[in-house]
Amino acid sequence: MKNLFGKRREPLTDTQLLMTITIGIFAVMYILAMALLGGGFLHTQQIFDMLNDNASLIIVSCGLTIVMIGGGIDISVGAVTSLVVMSCVLYLNNGGNVFVSILLALGIGLGFGLVQGFLISVLDIQPFIVTLAGMFFARGMTTILSVNPQKVDHEAFNRLRDAKVEIPWLGYVAKNGNLVPARLEIGVIVAAVVVIVIFILLKYLKLGRNFYAMGGNQSSALMLGINVKKTRFLSYLISGVLSGISGYVFMMHTGAGNATNAAGMEMNAIASSIIGGTLLTGGVGNVIGTLFGTLTLTTIKKIVVSSGLNDPWWQSITTGGMLCFFILLQSVVLSKRSKKKKS
Repeated sequence: MKNLFGKRREPLTDTQLLMTITIGIFAVMYILAMALLGGGFLHTQQIFDMLNDNASLIIVSCGLTIVMIGGGIDISVGAVTSLVVMSCVLYLNNGGNVFVSILLALGIGLGFGLVQGFLISVLDIQPFIVTLAGMFFARGMTTILSVNPQKVDHEAFNRLRDAKVEIPWLGYVAKNGNLVPARLEIGVIVAAVVVIVIFILLKYLKLGRNFYAMGGNQSSALMLGINVKKTRFLSYLISGVLSGISGYVFMMHTGAGNATNAAGMEMNAIASSIIGGTLLTGGVGNVIGTLFGTLTLTTIKKIVVSSGLNDPWWQSITTGGMLCFFILLQSVVLSKRSKKKKS
């Protein structure tokens, strides 16, 4: 097939196709919410609030996307995020320095990434078992640090947390006639940088291509001369570091720590990645799709609440239904695509 300039148009890859489907479904879903429910969906701040509330989830989902593209899984990310939050809150409340607290968050994430990556890649232990152990260990350590909620009482950190990026021309006029500018938290800027960096890594760098090759077919990757053990190790290392960053961004959003912080985040991250077009079998995925997967998941939850179904189980039911729908959709689309290629 040729484009308008007479050049042959390359067909979409599986990654591009699934990402395009996700973006299209999100756009249709949000437009329908604007038309049928109105309210906050008519304001730009609604999307900004979705980003503000889910910046930490976007970051941790990017790390999980890399692991899943490589054919692995990491279910410790939510617990590591909780441990980072509680550790940094207690450190700051005991007279700590903001810069050092950031290094502490990165150090905890790096530590989990190093240990889990070593056990999985070098000792060849099943990723699910290793990260399950990591999840229990991180949850236990979080509870040891404190079983009671802890609010950050640190002047410098609170100034950083309260900082917002205001965009007046994207705001709206309130009922009292005042202009309410659209506001983004610093955590969203961090999440945007992470998405851009991981996108460049996966699309343009050799390491990114190695992740896809390893997840697509490990035997073929070995024949191509790819160091599979090193590549797998780096995928878990990156996931661990991003969990550390996610924990700090989470703390900047909530300003507090709790033993149940980020509970279920690993499941939401897996759901966001799958909805965004990342296959559990590996070799297919994209962080842009993961970003829109997170927004799609959040939009569904907001639609449920706006419809008057405030009970928490309705959100769980719709999330499960949405996840099953996307898994089925991916299966059907890729199956038909495969048959078309063969014919």
